[in-house]
Amino acid sequence: MLLVLENEVNPDYRYFVRSMESFLPDHEVYDYVAADESPSLSNVDGVIVAGSTAGVYERDENPWMDEEAALVRELVEREVPTLGVCFGHQLVNDALGGSVEHRGLTNELVRADLADDPLFDGVSSVVPAVHGDHVVELGDGMEPIGSTEYNEYFATRHRDVPLWTTQFHPEFTDELHPKIAADFGWEENGLSFADVNGERVFENFVELVDGS
Repeated sequence: MLLVLENEVNPDYRYFVRSMESFLPDHEVYDYVAADESPSLSNVDGVIVAGSTAGVYERDENPWMDEEAALVRELVEREVPTLGVCFGHQLVNDALGGSVEHRGLTNELVRADLADDPLFDGVSSVVPAVHGDHVVELGDGMEPIGSTEYNEYFATRHRDVPLWTTQFHPEFTDELHPKIAADFGWEENGLSFADVNGERVFENFVELVDGS
């Protein structure tokens, strides 16, 4: 069973996780924002740390982030397969001693240099980016497996345990494009959603979980 950690502080933007759910097999969603304790990992085969419009540096307003960062370290210790997405990418690296900074909103399709990694098997280099924060220093044990012209650490993985992160949203398909454009704005740049298949990341992650 997969456990999806919902981190969105604005209820109007929780459609990201709802879209993510459509690509997942047996799973449960745990609302970290409303929780007063960490979830049980009993019977959990893999974990997805989802996105948020909050920043990891806003912990005074969001004390649940400290609890979730501790959970990330527990997942690493237990070697539970984990995927961090956008805010999840940032939280994982921050929890492991890295650094995150706000660099200004990017809201467009980008071309990423993705490493030869099983998480990206069959995944197009054209991916949708909607974020303002960047990982600027990797967490302990993390290494880059994806970059763009503007973001050196666009995707990462742990050297020793089954932990991956992506700055882009694999659940962001053409179907979500109008909604996201209305909520966050959108820059057209000549790249096309016809070349986007980021949802393959979830398929690959499930295979990695099953094989662990």
